[in-house]
Amino acid sequence: MRADESVAGEVTEPMQTATNRAAASPLASVPRRTVRLFEPLALRSVTLPNRIMMSPMCQYSSDDGTPTDWHLVHLGSRAVGGAGLVMVEATAVERRGRISPGDSGLYDDKHVEPLARIVRFIREQGVVAGIQLAHAGRKASVHAPWLGGKPLQPAEGAWETVSASAVPFDAGWHTPRALSRAEIRDVVGAWVAAAQRALAAGFQVVEIHLAHGYLAHQFYSPYANRRDDEYGGSFDNRVRFALEIARAVREVWPERLPLFARLSCTDWEPGYWDLEQAVELSRRLGELGVDLIDASSGGNVPNARIPLGPAYQTPFAERIRRETGLRTAAVGLITSPELAEEILANERADLIALGRALLRDPYWPLHAATALGADVPWHPQYERAKP
Repeated sequence: MRADESVAGEVTEPMQTATNRAAASPLASVPRRTVRLFEPLALRSVTLPNRIMMSPMCQYSSDDGTPTDWHLVHLGSRAVGGAGLVMVEATAVERRGRISPGDSGLYDDKHVEPLARIVRFIREQGVVAGIQLAHAGRKASVHAPWLGGKPLQPAEGAWETVSASAVPFDAGWHTPRALSRAEIRDVVGAWVAAAQRALAAGFQVVEIHLAHGYLAHQFYSPYANRRDDEYGGSFDNRVRFALEIARAVREVWPERLPLFARLSCTDWEPGYWDLEQAVELSRRLGELGVDLIDASSGGNVPNARIPLGPAYQTPFAERIRRETGLRTAAVGLITSPELAEEILANERADLIALGRALLRDPYWPLHAATALGADVPWHPQYERAKP
């Protein structure tokens, strides 16, 4: 039975109510002047009110995977601030797949209602709610960044980590245990179960996290994958795990709802994972029903030298879009409204994913509209402050 069939009775009625409220919200009812950044984007049956996505950013503030009031305020303020898609942080599909003890999770039914509360608020603002499903693999079991980010020790509650191969991320890190074939099937099943819980919580978009040196990336990059079975060696074998995740999630994620995938498009180290391979993996993901590639990079090779600069990853989104026909999101040091508009106007990407810019300013979209001369609505509670 498909996930939408098995849980429809749980979510249809409350989400219909939320949808009605969203339709009447100020973000949904006022016409906009034509500026690409503020044009709607239709993805299957879901329409984003603009092209601004809040990038998933870990908060390391959950309680055994359960989000707290911090998450409600953090995510809700970006919805009020005008982002078209608010994406919940990397959310572990298994308890051992958390990066830190404070990571968000969807590995237990107890996580559904706290997330549903957040989803309801986001959608009441006329904004689309998404969630990124993830597994950290060998990069799990570490302290939060403000506690140093180093691997946990046994006395600190460290847990066993797993990966494609028994290769630690860096010197001083845990040595992960290589997953068996049966365990790989179990992990894919955990992604499926998490996607079903995401549907029960009312999310309209799921993004599968295949990037940043986490478990799927550990399989498709030869830097971390030393296997000699059907999951290692050749390109076809190394991407098998990522494709199995996408296929299995798409089978239970309703046809009417969009599915995203975040990829690292290069390891920033010659001889390992590169853009040529990322384009081909994107093409295959598209064939399985992935609607948009969230084009990022890095995270798998420690101390890789990354040429940071404004929109430094946008060429990845541009090439994948051009060569596969898939929609793409550009992410990475896009801070000015003018740069975001240029990327969209020149058809280099379809969506702008903002991370740190939205941490600094939850109302970046409203300020961007003013800068670009777009007349977008403000919530009536805040309208007295509209320029």
